[in-house]
Amino acid sequence: MSTPDFIRELRKHIGHDLLWLMGVTGVVIAEDGSILLHKRADDGSWAPPGGILEPGEQPAQALAREIYEETGVHAVPERIVSVVTEPPFTYANGDTVQFMDVAFRCRPVGGEIRLDEDESLDAGWFAPDELPWMHERVLRRIRHARAAAEETDAWFVPPADPA
Repeated sequence: MSTPDFIRELRKHIGHDLLWLMGVTGVVIAEDGSILLHKRADDGSWAPPGGILEPGEQPAQALAREIYEETGVHAVPERIVSVVTEPPFTYANGDTVQFMDVAFRCRPVGGEIRLDEDESLDAGWFAPDELPWMHERVLRRIRHARAAAEETDAWFVPPADPA
């Protein structure tokens, strides 16, 4: 994944220190139930498309852009399915980040799979019972998106009981 210019500028000032970022994930589900995934160029893992919001960008607009950039598929975000702060992690270059991720259930509306090799090594549609290995945090987003048709609220980590 190419690093956005605004992050490069921030890194000049903060080095490898923890950087708080807003991310979006799009679980694109076709009419037949298949799920759009791409193999990330930065770490080789399979995941739904998504990325980092640019300053001032709206989450759903950023997500539609990211889905198209990473896969060539046009998709419409239909509803938020989860809002989660992920644990901090460190990239191979030493940069430490922590994301608040907003995951959306999305509907494909056109385009066809094509790869932007800066961001995706591969992409395709996968039946829910034939998904490649993915991190649990990614599978959780997919589960919430698949359940979203029956649910009315987005999933989030509830606060501790004050009692």
